[in-house]
Amino acid sequence: MADGHEMGDRAKFREMLEGTKEDWDIIVEHSKSFNKGLAKRVLDHLRLLDGDFGGFPVDRLEHSLQTATRAHRDGRDEEYVVCALLHDIGDTLGSYNHPDVAAAILKPFVSEANHWMVANHGAFQGYYFFHHIGLDRNLREHFKDSPHYEHCAQFCHLYDQAAFDPDYESEPLEFFVPMVERVFSKPVNSMYLKAMQE
Repeated sequence: MADGHEMGDRAKFREMLEGTKEDWDIIVEHSKSFNKGLAKRVLDHLRLLDGDFGGFPVDRLEHSLQTATRAHRDGRDEEYVVCALLHDIGDTLGSYNHPDVAAAILKPFVSEANHWMVANHGAFQGYYFFHHIGLDRNLREHFKDSPHYEHCAQFCHLYDQAAFDPDYESEPLEFFVPMVERVFSKPVNSMYLKAMQE
């Protein structure tokens, strides 16, 4: 451990105003260790979608696996495939804004284009069904000036809206675990990045 701190050590302050460099060295070391388990925690949360059909032809985990499998088999890079796998991870806690939840989890690890795709896929996916539930299926047109419009539209058309086939043979979640671990091991966009580097 850095500076001889044991992982059982804790900062001594009662409010941040009292914090010292030694306190924050302890906290940073704990954070580095904790962050190494992020991929596992994300995958554990994704598993909560197993058995949750919500009226769909496949459960939400299978939809996620199918979306990622289709992207992988189409030759998409690993980061894109991980985005495809996790795009609906927010369904459990963000019932009214699931794309925001997924985008927040992925933001430190992915490109601007892929982050935008995940953050906005809900509006783009709406093209395929909003008119059936009294909403504007052309909501995605509000984003037509974005440089990432086509990137997101393509994701939804090729992979997301097509991933509800009960007969499709998806890869199992274990197939994607190493990809998730690799993507989540390399943050590229975080205000904490400099402090967290080894």
